[in-house]
Amino acid sequence: MTYGGFLSAALLLGGLAAVASPTSARAADKARLSDLADISFGLITSVGDQSVSQSVCAFSSSNTGGYSVTAIGSGASGSFELSGGPAPLPYDVLWASAANQASGTALVASAPTPGFVSTASQQTCNSGPSSSGSLTVVIRSSTLSSARAGNYAGTLELTIAPE
Repeated sequence: MTYGGFLSAALLLGGLAAVASPTSARAADKARLSDLADISFGLITSVGDQSVSQSVCAFSSSNTGGYSVTAIGSGASGSFELSGGPAPLPYDVLWASAANQASGTALVASAPTPGFVSTASQQTCNSGPSSSGSLTVVIRSSTLSSARAGNYAGTLELTIAPE
């Protein structure tokens, strides 16, 4: 999904539920990520940091509710880059283990980031908190100051695993 204009950026999300386990997790532990939506920055006309946040349901059945997040972008080697314009447009991905956050821990492309804890009591957040995590995508002003006009798009795959 892209929009025309001076600078347009859209990011399509594909969330995966992780049933597998890191070596420290019990075989019965499960994790699930739901309520992801596509992100659109729309027409960008200023060069300040541009960010879009959304609350999601992150569930882990481990004893502690702990989980890790792995993010893989559609750029080279899984990097966080939007393409389609004259040059790739890098972005940052932040994760928080609470709903309604506009900041969080910076994720490293293709590497699991451990240490998050879910407050979700049910896999799809149908009871208890309606959201238990936040995803924020940021295009930094330093990137925008040298960006060229174009339609940019990309995908971001998120996987959570119990800890």
